Amino acid sequence: MFDSVGPEVLDRLACLELLGSVGLGRIVYTERAMPAIQPVQFTVHEEAVIIRASPGGKLSAAARGAVVAFEAGSFSEDLSSGWSVRVVGQATEIRCPLEVAALNGISLPGWSPAPDDLYLRIPIEVVSGRRIPTSRPT
Repeated sequence: MFDSVGPEVLDRLACLELLGSVGLGRIVYTERAMPAIQPVQFTVHEEAVIIRASPGGKLSAAARGAVVAFEAGSFSEDLSSGWSVRVVGQATEIRCPLEVAALNGISLPGWSPAPDDLYLRIPIEVVSGRRIPTSRPT
């Protein structure tokens, strides 16, 4: 489906598939009453975006329990094709030892991982996406 300005509007399934194809995104949260954006490595696990964070870091303190936005995408070098997916949800820290153990077993690197890192979950409650296809219908 194409909207009036051209990019294809993606359904939920397409958005989830595309999110699962990349490992770098951006989380948007509030820091000192101002919008903040931070690039993060992530994975999609059980209908949620999972991010690794340090327990004393700004991201873990600001995002825990807050409604945040998350965006990931991929575009060709000449910007003639690509996609972007946005997620909105309430970020929560994963505290259940069984869930933490399961996440320790999946590939979710951090830029400076530490044994006491925590995991933040952003449930994929609201998701939307758009794609600029490599060949456009005429």
